Amino acid sequence: MLAKSSTKHQAAPLSFLASFSEPFLGLYGQVPPGGLFHRRTERSRGCEAGLAAGKAGRSLWIRGLGSPRQPSSSLSPQMEVFQALQRLHMTIFSQSVSPCGKFLAAGNNYGQIAIFSLSAALSSEAKEESKKPIVTFQAHDGPVYSMVSTDRHLLSAGDGEVKAWLWAEILKKGCKELWRRQPPYRTSLEVPEINALLLVPKENSLILAGGDCQLHTMDLETGAFTVSCGAGVAGGGGGRRGGGWPLPGSCPDTALSLQRALRGHTDYIHCLALRERSPEVLSGGEDGAVRLWDLRTAREVQTIEVYKHEECSRPHNGRWIGCLATDSDWMVCGGGPALTLWHLRSSTPTTIFPMRAPQKHVTFYQDLILSAGQGRCVNQWQLSGELKAQVPGSSPGLLSLSLNQQPAAPECKVLTAAGNSCRVDVFTNLGYRAFSLSF
Repeated sequence: MLAKSSTKHQAAPLSFLASFSEPFLGLYGQVPPGGLFHRRTERSRGCEAGLAAGKAGRSLWIRGLGSPRQPSSSLSPQMEVFQALQRLHMTIFSQSVSPCGKFLAAGNNYGQIAIFSLSAALSSEAKEESKKPIVTFQAHDGPVYSMVSTDRHLLSAGDGEVKAWLWAEILKKGCKELWRRQPPYRTSLEVPEINALLLVPKENSLILAGGDCQLHTMDLETGAFTVSCGAGVAGGGGGRRGGGWPLPGSCPDTALSLQRALRGHTDYIHCLALRERSPEVLSGGEDGAVRLWDLRTAREVQTIEVYKHEECSRPHNGRWIGCLATDSDWMVCGGGPALTLWHLRSSTPTTIFPMRAPQKHVTFYQDLILSAGQGRCVNQWQLSGELKAQVPGSSPGLLSLSLNQQPAAPECKVLTAAGNSCRVDVFTNLGYRAFSLSF
């Protein structure tokens, strides 16, 4: 990844600045005045592009935050360069399918969310234009790390906050946020990344986790951050509201009722998964641990330190857990350690999958396990550990997989994969990539 490097492309007039939304000023060295430049950034894992002005050796640079404004006439050469640079350095972190199953949202490192029409792209009359977004809007100032959909809303998370958008309004191209919430962080200056969102439908709640090493639970009915207050009120009476959260003052354990986050990880959290049959949430983090949390008691009930198991450990890759998924009493997780299938009740690794590259996303699908990470392939595994197939995609690395299994749109039942490029690969069956959507 490049850092603090610049490349001159062509001179650009100052009127070019009007093409940017929210220009930002800063100092940047070794850029010829009037030169168009770009650089990779570590924090946003993306590209900043702008116009340098001032004296050589200590140039004033101007960064465009968000998507460039589209002029009414054809794009200027400078704007075409800017957009080409954006696409070249784009990373798609997150995906979410609409409630109707006919649309796909994808969020990138520039804070943009693009909405694609799966039904149009899959049509027998589809054209190249059908594989472009029907709408793209600026959702966050920084990357969109995670997204989920409810029956009405698209929820997106970036640096420090989660936002809600109405799907019905998005599809009308009215992309105005419905609300935004910020978890109660330990200090007012803390703005950690929110790496993972998880819906708990039975409780009508949303769990957020990321850079502050905690799990925050938000009541989707009220927007309040809280946690369940113990097994003693799990039956649904005694002051519970909105599908399972305590009213203020109704919890017999005062200390627990004041608790607003689940704490246990010693480093930031990468991923979450729901164990539906027993109301438990699993979290995986940079500390190398998978922790299980009981939603009825709001307490940690099990810890699996994957890297301490010799058969899973890969010290050269680190101990971090970057992906996990559950299916009843089974869990699969990976990252620095090898991708491994675990029996949760016994905390025992049962299958080590022979994949050298760290995996960033994993999911159960029928009698298979699908995984992706470093490299351009979607991997299909038998539960026994046998590699059934590797299907190449168009991105050099993959960060997210999305299975569209909405019953309302069986014709749009596809697997989509995205990562280190501006493309979202679409697999109409698991055997090959049918085509790619593109920002």
